[in-house]
Amino acid sequence: MALAALTMGKRRPDQVIYDPGYFTFGNHTFRDDKPGGHGSVDMYKSIVESCDTYYYMLANDMGIDSIANFMRQFGFGQKTGVDIDGESEGVLPSQEWKRKRFHKPEQQKWYAGETISIGIGQGYNAYTPIQLAQAVATLANNGVMYRPHLVKYITDTVTGQRTYIEPQPVRTIPLRRSDLDFVRNAMVGVNSEGTAARAFVGAEYVSAGKTGTAQVYSLKGDKYSEGHVKEELRDHALYIAFAPADHPKIALALVVEHGGFGAQAAAPIARQVFDYYLLGKLPGAPAAEDDNAGEPD
Repeated sequence: MALAALTMGKRRPDQVIYDPGYFTFGNHTFRDDKPGGHGSVDMYKSIVESCDTYYYMLANDMGIDSIANFMRQFGFGQKTGVDIDGESEGVLPSQEWKRKRFHKPEQQKWYAGETISIGIGQGYNAYTPIQLAQAVATLANNGVMYRPHLVKYITDTVTGQRTYIEPQPVRTIPLRRSDLDFVRNAMVGVNSEGTAARAFVGAEYVSAGKTGTAQVYSLKGDKYSEGHVKEELRDHALYIAFAPADHPKIALALVVEHGGFGAQAAAPIARQVFDYYLLGKLPGAPAAEDDNAGEPD
């Protein structure tokens, strides 16, 4: 959303909004997850501290179709083509999608209030983990998108010959390098001083990430409280990341079912994955003396 705003000229990085902890649209109040809000928020802070109100306002200013058209470039709402049967397309909501999805005229109309929650990835949004991984890899790769694969190579069982799966570029998204650099730098901030900082204390590399949650059921205006919700109805923890930040070798998307906040449940798992992939470290074990951690996968 931040990258879309920069690309379309809807926001400048230094523009500041005031977050009292909620955004009111019509007779509905959309709440931030921080009681009392984040105060004065620019774009960097909105990403590092995960300020919902910033993106409620941004979504309202952008409109649903502008959001959908930008997100479509990153593969949301489409199959990635990964070599696994049964891949889902997910849902990238738009006015056209809603007209096709519903049959009754009153259901087909897109209401302006529905756009607000889209700004923080909720509402009709439904993306698959592989779409999230592909999107963050594309961001890390300066807008060049590759088709994901399950395997690195196929071995002929008779001859033993290996056939490597060559990277297949899907498209290059036309993005300004300065916009990409700003968003990536803010994602570095997430892991160094923001919502995921605790998970990366003492890391021997610089990484970039973004924490999040996925609602399991609609709150209908109520305030979410994990302690008062049945475990099977608790939020899923989400986290996307790539590392090293200045020369990415690995990108990932994590979902921890009913794990709550991404910083609490998902980011620590990402740290373990990065430590193993980049440094050869197993959880609780010293780094291997000789490994191939530097090879991209």
